[in-house]
Amino acid sequence: MLVSTLTRAEVLNGQKEIGELKTQEQNENMNKQIASDFSTAFLVDQSPEEVFNAVTNVRGWWSENIEGGTSKLGEEFIYHYKDVHYCKIKLVEVVQNQRVVWHVLENYFSFTKDEKEWTATKIIFEISKEGKQTKLQFTHQGLVPEYECFEICSDGWTNYIDGSLKNLITKGKGEPNPKEGGFNQELVEKWKLDSATSASSDSQNQHFTVSFLVDKTPEEVFGAVTNIGGWWTENYMGGTRKLNEEFEVQFWDVHYSKQKLVEVIPNKKVVWLVTDSKLTFIEKEDEWTNTRIVFEISRVADQTKVQFTHEGLTPDIECYTDCSSAWKGYLIGSLRDYITTGKGKPEVREEQVDK
Repeated sequence: MLVSTLTRAEVLNGQKEIGELKTQEQNENMNKQIASDFSTAFLVDQSPEEVFNAVTNVRGWWSENIEGGTSKLGEEFIYHYKDVHYCKIKLVEVVQNQRVVWHVLENYFSFTKDEKEWTATKIIFEISKEGKQTKLQFTHQGLVPEYECFEICSDGWTNYIDGSLKNLITKGKGEPNPKEGGFNQELVEKWKLDSATSASSDSQNQHFTVSFLVDKTPEEVFGAVTNIGGWWTENYMGGTRKLNEEFEVQFWDVHYSKQKLVEVIPNKKVVWLVTDSKLTFIEKEDEWTNTRIVFEISRVADQTKVQFTHEGLTPDIECYTDCSSAWKGYLIGSLRDYITTGKGKPEVREEQVDK
């Protein structure tokens, strides 16, 4: 009986040791994963409050192309650079003068196989006192070496955090990316992202296009697409649903265009022909005239795909940068939300803006 008891005890001890080893191995793997997230840190002589205020002033150090709130809990903002990078970010944790956490809700890269690589990652700013100085620890949780964009994105973050954000804190002036040129353009040239985004060297064939998937039916998608007041602008006049209907849109004194529905296949396809246009911010104000705006709707497994193409909106025309960025905002940031949640982000009526 004694031998039997000892044997049982030995077995139990052995199982305990195996369990402890497994736990240790899991912890080591977790630590390795954490260690592989892109991270950088620096010390400054400014106070935690000054560091916090600089971090939340995203337009002051990251990009001038920021739309939305960047300082309060629950706020969302959109970042975009030409047709290369678009992302939508939500502030999910804000501890005054201590910590800010962004959650990437949506992402689009034109230069990676997986266009959504940043989606569901977290971007963390941790602020703490170290002696008489303040430490900023930046971590992009989920940006790991396995990602195709890791080297490019690490290069970008190093510049914007260790360079631009630090300068904003210590000197009062950062180097955010402007609407044209800037460090993002240097990245595009350094990593040859222009060649990665297109297999063709003929820019006239590079019509602006973007697509996304939703868990809605083609019928629901078609209904949303043809109700432009729900996702593009409330400042329109005319019909937007039936073949040969025409409608006009006005964006303050910046953009006017008139569209005719030249092809309508219910639940499958909608094509607008731009019959007249005036874009006051470019030299050739009628650049949109005679271009075509195409929405193609199709089933992909259990989801519905929306493929948007603005035929004639190509990199060689003056408005391409601004217009493609705007389309991304209205399509990925507004139309997709309108389809999935019933609430988009169209431009509101001008009389409402004036109030």
